Amino acid sequence: MRRLACLALVIAFCVAGVSAAEEPVFSNIEESLTCQCGCGLTVHSCNHLQCPSALPLREEIREQMATGKGTAEILSHFADKYGEKILSSPTTSGFNLTAWVTPFVVVALGMFFVSFTLLRWRRRTPAAPAARSDSPIGAVPGPKSEHQKTLDRELDEFEI
Repeated sequence: MRRLACLALVIAFCVAGVSAAEEPVFSNIEESLTCQCGCGLTVHSCNHLQCPSALPLREEIREQMATGKGTAEILSHFADKYGEKILSSPTTSGFNLTAWVTPFVVVALGMFFVSFTLLRWRRRTPAAPAARSDSPIGAVPGPKSEHQKTLDRELDEFEI
């Protein structure tokens, strides 16, 4: 339970750090936006010459920075104008929060399952049956049948 509380605190600090307002940096904003030309890269990483999406987006970023808006406000502007698909990472609110939390929950549950299984395997040691001196190794002790008695007698009489 303590580990789960520590994990929740770490996630909360990470989310708070992401949403903190900072001085806008052009390259950070470029990295936060996905190019819409179909390359699947960020605006900063798009390597198409004369890209019909990245070049206008870069100009719009410069215009937004010139108005004195912060990084969060600029990203909010783009999300309002183009939809959340333009953001390179999902927002940390609403249903999108599950995209951030689910991997950590799955890893935590996996670690719990593996730990629980290993503990059960360690505790479950099979009890060895008590061996009798007149029974062969690995035989289960119990009353002997007529066939077993005959076999034991013939093996005792057998000469090597």
